[in-house]
Amino acid sequence: MKAMVLAAGFGTRLSPLTRFLPKPMFPVMNRPVLEYTLTLLRSCGIREIVVNLHHLSEKVVDHFGDGKALGVDLHYSREESILGTAGGIKAAQKFLEDGPFLVVNSDIFVDIDLRRAIEYHREKKSCLTLVLKPGDSLELFDPIEVAPDGRVVHFVGASSRNVPEIASRVTFTGIQIMEPEIFSRIPVGRFCGTTDAVFPGMVEEGLPVYGYIHEGYWNDMGNRASYLQLHKDIFDGKAGAGLARNPDFPKETLIVPPVFIGKECHIAANAQIGPYATLGDGCRIKYGAVVERSVCWDNVQVGVDATVRHSVLGSGASAADRQEIAGQLLAPPEK
Repeated sequence: MKAMVLAAGFGTRLSPLTRFLPKPMFPVMNRPVLEYTLTLLRSCGIREIVVNLHHLSEKVVDHFGDGKALGVDLHYSREESILGTAGGIKAAQKFLEDGPFLVVNSDIFVDIDLRRAIEYHREKKSCLTLVLKPGDSLELFDPIEVAPDGRVVHFVGASSRNVPEIASRVTFTGIQIMEPEIFSRIPVGRFCGTTDAVFPGMVEEGLPVYGYIHEGYWNDMGNRASYLQLHKDIFDGKAGAGLARNPDFPKETLIVPPVFIGKECHIAANAQIGPYATLGDGCRIKYGAVVERSVCWDNVQVGVDATVRHSVLGSGASAADRQEIAGQLLAPPEK
């Protein structure tokens, strides 16, 4: 089976950071979130992967190249104009159309055995299988309604089909398994979405569209809060087993676990790092500064007696002496 990773979006909810770095390249414990997705695909035997690109595409290509360093064979589908989820899939038809294929959003972090989802798709003889998540995120995303046998019966807000009273509401995780027949439903070279323009029609026509329920961890890294929550969940052992680490630093430095500190960081005396702080490589934290419940990318500088809380500081960003930063996305000054 082949796979496609959807990575062309602008990531506007994470601006201004996405003006400098596309969301698939956002670091999670010092590794791009896209790397975890590619590793997940490889772990279930999928090595032929196409990634669609538009916004800051060269950042992705320059980092991952042909994918061989990760044990996969990467191809790229560049979109001159952004095509949406379905439009992007249509543009990669020649790569994907020789059999069932898997599509996954690039900005999610999930612990899942994809082989079970693929097996479920085959058992149900489904033309489209969506990986769905029950739980407490229904107010953040348009829910999908599923019958007890797993059949998807309604996309809330996108169709008017009568829904059985016993249907349950769940969230789409951004992972889906498709049959090549779907290409006939997507226009060529036009912007088109899946959950609004393609999937609801398939359900209303009574086609076999099923939902595979995923009970494990899932995070849609769409905004500052969810990005920070992902790091907290990794620290707390809820996701990404073995990724977090608590380094040793001189006694004059106040390290409040859990923390993750990259290479060649300089942390001055009486500075506090943590709890729940992540520092990329080459960060400089000056005397008396405090960084807690925040993520600093590479080469961030935090000035004397400055405080950084509940924030994300992009590579090269800085907090001035005695500056207080709380609940912010801080990018470096534009050159």
